[in-house]
Amino acid sequence: MDKKDYKNVFVFAEQREGVIQPVAFELLGKARDLADVLGEKVVAMFLGCGIKDQAQTLIEMGADEVIVADCPELKDYLSEQYSQAVYQIIEQRKPGIVLYGATTIGRDMAPRLACRLRAGLTADCTKLEVQPAKEEGFMDLHSTRPAFGGNLMATIVCPNTRPQMSTVRPGVMQKRERDPQRQGVVTDFAPKFDTSKFKVRLVETIRADKNVADISEAKILVSGGRGVHDKEGFGKLQALADQLGGQVASSRAMVDNGVMPHECQVGQTGKTVRPNLYIACGISGAIQHLAGMEESDLIVAINKDKYAPIFSVADLGIVGDLHKIVPMLTERLKREMAQ
Repeated sequence: MDKKDYKNVFVFAEQREGVIQPVAFELLGKARDLADVLGEKVVAMFLGCGIKDQAQTLIEMGADEVIVADCPELKDYLSEQYSQAVYQIIEQRKPGIVLYGATTIGRDMAPRLACRLRAGLTADCTKLEVQPAKEEGFMDLHSTRPAFGGNLMATIVCPNTRPQMSTVRPGVMQKRERDPQRQGVVTDFAPKFDTSKFKVRLVETIRADKNVADISEAKILVSGGRGVHDKEGFGKLQALADQLGGQVASSRAMVDNGVMPHECQVGQTGKTVRPNLYIACGISGAIQHLAGMEESDLIVAINKDKYAPIFSVADLGIVGDLHKIVPMLTERLKREMAQ
């Protein structure tokens, strides 16, 4: 393998039922940063059926080129069909870096491709950057992710193989503003499928009826930890969130205790969030939780323990009993907003 043959930053632009997922735009934003440092292009791989007319959106969000594989076999995500198509694109175009969302789709497909390509893969990354390699004239991708149960952050490098691949958790990277004036190239790609390997077919799609809003899209989050105690305590947080026009989230402890649903969990094993305001109530601030919310614009922490780790990342800290402070804060906001 000659590493000189591998260049450009590729992004798997995930779509579901024809709707481009937010993680695709987030990855394009980070890919744009990496490509600008490398002096290379950002290329989006866009797979599906009847989706070609959306390729321009990916260009406006940062892609220089969109490779579109639009065919009936790719209408729904199936591991083998998608893996074959993406593998053929990578083998033909030889990207230096490939990024996937750490979603159910990305986590299923990326390891399969790493095996077929005999390339390295770093999963669930929270930070990506390129640094000069030991070999002069080359740059390596440095992928940082929580390790050992989230007790430390590990930076992983795959210097000997190409492409360098990573999955990135939704909500971690910052998407760029859409630029309707951006110009790019749309390239059609027709995969040559080996249908003898299609062992799985989609029989039926059953959608869960979810009444819980997606916390990763929220601009304001009021999040509770062990100190909230129970559902009655979360009722106080809900009142504050309603007053602010936000949503309620939770640490893993309260999900494990059955108080809150997993859809509301923030942290390494939950969702990564980046709201404008994050109010952490009764959350100690273990590294697993911090990994999911430390990029919030403004963090307010309320905790009885003045030595709680959450205060190390908080912009504003309140030492005291949340069960007294949160209702007082809610009432004060009601009065101020009524004026």
